[in-house]
Amino acid sequence: MSQPSTALGRQHRTVALAAMAGTTIEWYDFFIYALSTGLVFNQLFFQGFGEDSMIISFATIGISFFFRPVGAALAGHLGDRLGRRAMLIATLVLMGAATTLIGLVPTRDSIGMAAPIILVFLRILQGLSAGGEWGGAALIAVEHAPTGKRGRFGAFPQLGAPLGLLLANGVLALITALTSDEQFLAWGWRIPFLLSVGLVAAGFIIRRKVEESPVYRELKKTGNDAKTPLAALFKSHWPLVIGGALLFAANNAVGYMTTGGYVQAYSVNHLQMDKTTILICVMVAAAVWLTSTMIGGILSDKIGRIRVYQIGFVIQLAWMFPFFALLNTAKPGLIVLALVLYSVGLGLTYGPQAALFSEMYPTAVRYSGAALSYAIGAVLGGAFAPMIAEALQTSTGTVYSVAVYLTAVTVVGLATSFFVKERKDVPLGDAVTDQQDEQATVNA
Repeated sequence: MSQPSTALGRQHRTVALAAMAGTTIEWYDFFIYALSTGLVFNQLFFQGFGEDSMIISFATIGISFFFRPVGAALAGHLGDRLGRRAMLIATLVLMGAATTLIGLVPTRDSIGMAAPIILVFLRILQGLSAGGEWGGAALIAVEHAPTGKRGRFGAFPQLGAPLGLLLANGVLALITALTSDEQFLAWGWRIPFLLSVGLVAAGFIIRRKVEESPVYRELKKTGNDAKTPLAALFKSHWPLVIGGALLFAANNAVGYMTTGGYVQAYSVNHLQMDKTTILICVMVAAAVWLTSTMIGGILSDKIGRIRVYQIGFVIQLAWMFPFFALLNTAKPGLIVLALVLYSVGLGLTYGPQAALFSEMYPTAVRYSGAALSYAIGAVLGGAFAPMIAEALQTSTGTVYSVAVYLTAVTVVGLATSFFVKERKDVPLGDAVTDQQDEQATVNA
């Protein structure tokens, strides 16, 4: 192997590591809040709302999602105008600061209604950061990727979600195992949030080593960048934004049953399971989600992004009701089985996403388009999924009503996949923007 190709391979690996490390830290921070919602916040910050404390607590997860499109629009505009690399660092620092401060907020017993207000404000900052983070990580990985391997390299930022879930559940499981219930509520829950300081510092060091995307540098040299990326995006590519959002919504709603803390809260509060036990079960599932996500990305380079999505959605549909039947047994072994198979479809509808969303848009509006598709899909799918699930289960008295809801969302995603064109062989460079503009459309 020649020296230039060796150096290029090393650069690709560095970019992939930076994308994965940053999204892992971002999602650890984001998921720690979601997981703590049903285990802690309903008791320490929203306890004054009586029987509705759990639903209101889950609603705070959803509120932050409405600020994701704002973060996506802002980071997308700056990312298309100033570059991908700067946004990677800015969003990471914002998320870390917000998460660390959550770990320092006094409870409602100490400062009254100011406590939940401050908590929600910091959650909004998390939403702003999450809205801008993913687009930058996805683009920096895919735009650096070798020809024919965009799915593989695009899967690395996707690995951040299962890794973040694995890390978040692992830290919580360790703390709940080492503390009593009283100690955990008194101070133990704060430790995972405060740990964010060290994680963000590590991510910052890694991301500073990443060079700007070669595709973006080419765009700046040609002078074909858009002065107002959002206006250009919605003028010519708004169907893609909607199509991408619906695809992600179908994945996100299903994923947020575990990443949003619903399964954990249901198992502890309704099935009377031990906190540590269910957290370990979810950790096993996160490991499988990690594997199936990588497989989804690699497979999409061979058979196409859309085909992998469709396989994943079919698996989600087939397993939805058996999943909740096994969950209701409250037996750890069967719950692990339920979560493992649940995670296979989830990974296949998540792994190809960075490559697909990057290929949807020309370079000049790619950050804005990919970030907004992701953020709007998160609002439609994940924002209130845990709250909706809790409300459905409470009002109907059966968890199978949640299965009906998730089935309906998955059907929408599967149907949408038949209207989105396959673009795995479309070049990403600005020199072929006209070709990409022509091909990057939703089938009528």
